[in-house]
Amino acid sequence: MLKYARLVKIEHTLFSLPMVYAGAFLAKGFSVTLKEYLLILLAAAGARSTAFALNRIIDAQIDALNPRTAMRELPAGRIKVGEAWGFALVSALVYIIAAAMLNRWCLILSPIPLAIFLIYPYMKRFTSLAHFGLGAASAIAPLGGWMAVSGTFSGSRPSILLGLFSFFWVSGFDIIYAVGDEELDRKQGLYSLVVLLGKAKALLVSNILHVLGFASLAALMVWQLPNLWSAALLVVVGLLLVWQHRVAENIELAFFKINAAVGFVVLGVVAVGRANF
Repeated sequence: MLKYARLVKIEHTLFSLPMVYAGAFLAKGFSVTLKEYLLILLAAAGARSTAFALNRIIDAQIDALNPRTAMRELPAGRIKVGEAWGFALVSALVYIIAAAMLNRWCLILSPIPLAIFLIYPYMKRFTSLAHFGLGAASAIAPLGGWMAVSGTFSGSRPSILLGLFSFFWVSGFDIIYAVGDEELDRKQGLYSLVVLLGKAKALLVSNILHVLGFASLAALMVWQLPNLWSAALLVVVGLLLVWQHRVAENIELAFFKINAAVGFVVLGVVAVGRANF
């Protein structure tokens, strides 16, 4: 099982899971039940594992040519393509079953994220806007959390604001991540804003996206979560985003560690706001 955990970078669930739970807290506060917590965890882990497995399968040949990714499980031969497809299908089944156990609307809407997960890996083959495909996939997380515990679209505008934050945040940091692959992407004819605009201008776009994301989160806090603790944590989110751009050259720190922190602090913004401290 360890090789499959490495295939999908299971630790990167730290990016998306806090956003799903934040959406649930927005909808229901601390009335979320243990059953709902567990089903959300299963659904999120299943969906995310499906997304990563599909990405690895579709990008296997590209990854084999990149020194940074050549030792991933598929290009290195530690997992066969058929095994990866089997893992993706099982993960998708876990996601769909968990969605069905949450409520009818979660089941009805469950194919939408799967479609985005399948389309996204192909986007860098034909558009420089591929970063926004990943942003769209991530924006679903808080919307899914809301739907998981409410089962209705009624009153869902707060989750849309949180979804906008997630969209801008993830799209922005994916541009930072693409900086490390600029030379290889040019050689392979792959698209990104870094290839299209160059590093400096692409990072400026990333900055703008993160400003828009912060503004979305600030609007949500003022509208739905107005207390000093939420405001303090909002400032922390802003500082983390600034730090991310200051250390953009250090992908391990900027992309993985800081992003994991951002997700949990955003969850904190929502949780303490709903706690009415």
